[in-house]
Amino acid sequence: MNWTGIAASSGIAMGPAFLLKEDKIEVKKHSLQAEQVEQEINRFEEKVKLAIDELELIKKKALQKLGEKEAEIFSAHILVLQDPEYIGAVKDKIKTDLINAEAALQEITDQFIMIFESMDNEYMRERAADIRDVSSRVLKRLLGIKEMSLDEFAEPVILIAHDLTPSDTAQLNREMVAGFATNIGGRTSHSAIMARSMEIPAVVGLKDILEKTNQEDYVIIDGNEGIVYINPENDLVMEYRTKKEQYEAHLAELKTLKNEASITADGHQVEIVANIGNPQDGKGALENGAEGIGLFRTEFLYMGRSDLPSEEEQFAAYKTVAEMFSQESPVVIRSLDIGGDKELPYLNLPKEMNPFLGYRAIRLCLDRTDIFKTQLRAILRASVFGNIKLMYPMIASLQELRQANQVLEEVKQELINEKVPFNPEMEVGMMIEIPAAAIIADQLAKEVDFFSIGTNDLIQYTMAADRMNEQVSYLYQPFNPAVLRLIHMVIQAAHKEGKWAGMCGEMAGHLTAIPILLGMGLDEFSMSASSVLPARSLIRKLNVSEMKNVAQKVLQMETAEEIKEYVEQEVLAKLK
Repeated sequence: MNWTGIAASSGIAMGPAFLLKEDKIEVKKHSLQAEQVEQEINRFEEKVKLAIDELELIKKKALQKLGEKEAEIFSAHILVLQDPEYIGAVKDKIKTDLINAEAALQEITDQFIMIFESMDNEYMRERAADIRDVSSRVLKRLLGIKEMSLDEFAEPVILIAHDLTPSDTAQLNREMVAGFATNIGGRTSHSAIMARSMEIPAVVGLKDILEKTNQEDYVIIDGNEGIVYINPENDLVMEYRTKKEQYEAHLAELKTLKNEASITADGHQVEIVANIGNPQDGKGALENGAEGIGLFRTEFLYMGRSDLPSEEEQFAAYKTVAEMFSQESPVVIRSLDIGGDKELPYLNLPKEMNPFLGYRAIRLCLDRTDIFKTQLRAILRASVFGNIKLMYPMIASLQELRQANQVLEEVKQELINEKVPFNPEMEVGMMIEIPAAAIIADQLAKEVDFFSIGTNDLIQYTMAADRMNEQVSYLYQPFNPAVLRLIHMVIQAAHKEGKWAGMCGEMAGHLTAIPILLGMGLDEFSMSASSVLPARSLIRKLNVSEMKNVAQKVLQMETAEEIKEYVEQEVLAKLK
């Protein structure tokens, strides 16, 4: 038997099935006397505190095993248990309905989950799983149910479950869990994201695989194609053993490129760097052969906490990353990019009809110069410890760029007056995320040291299509002629002024996009750490003069499908 689902984490795993079947928790509702309410609320608060303490411990383990980005998932879970709307609603339910904490928690949780699951946005629907995970933890504490351990098995197994919560995934022992398959989930679910970080092959969204699998059945997980086989024929087992060996040999071959330069077959050198969210991610970038950092997303230093990070905290983080790399290796730090789908509750920002087009990123920083100046001071102070570069996000006009630079000059003067050292030659650039900025790139290029093209937003703004909305996801097209022409325009504008152009969106690590971008003259490719070596392997096989012809042809094509098919057939297929 075989099932086709969503390829959540690449790789091939084989072994006996271990079925994770949790008995359904039955919650009985019973009435309280008025004098029992305070005691019941205290009991509930005590178990919530216990759950928060446990999540702090899991977060610490996740930080050591997976890095800051994945550990932040548990900061978000902790915030749910500190959310007065959610926790307050449970306490109000106990008080007004005079019912036990377990019943109140389940009723309120069901309401919250229903709201999230009814949303059109896939990302928001996935967040229902977070609330389910958090509430289940508190519910089990209230009922005295012990958690099952997922890191102790007698032999490596394939885990089969209805779903794996982030808490489950963070505690997996990758030596004992060869792979996993679940009934539900998507590529954006936290368990999928964490599986990729842990390099555990996984297929999700298989609908009823848990119900159709028996304990100890032999399972093959094909995380590359999104297929799961249960009790396959011997011929297929042998075929997959060969595929597994080939896949692992390919990974080993990529690792030999870790310390190699990113030079094309005809001797043209580019820079392949990594996107990170915190100092811990910098280690992963180094281990994967990144030549520096092309995007340090500083907003993660501000999230998952109750107040703004101090200048000293930020300085320490930036200095740590700068010192991880050589003095020549670039570390591009993006100033605060809060807003859109990233919120800071403690700033009490107004709710907006369309936050992606609202008060965010550089717009917020130019309004709240107290926050902006603190960050700029920290970045400038760290600049003497490495090749740090500053980058502004969400610039839409020349006026905004000049305003940002004016604030930067004020901070520089303050540091000079205080006799605090910084690098006066630190490069200052900006992201090109807004079509308006791409169109006036020739003007902007005169006043920056570099551009970094943020394709994640540039594509959605160009196509007027929310990248998180499934109903318009067909319009989120990296290879759309309009998007490619804007990218080409930006690179040309930078080069005309003798400046360099990079890209820090997901597109930079897309193997089908790389030949086009190389042909357009992109100087720097910044991507997730795991994409660095595959990108370097491809670039070393390409010839720039040929890719220029590919880019010219592509820019004359009419559809994204035509462009993608052309590159895959005329470039990539010929390299195999």
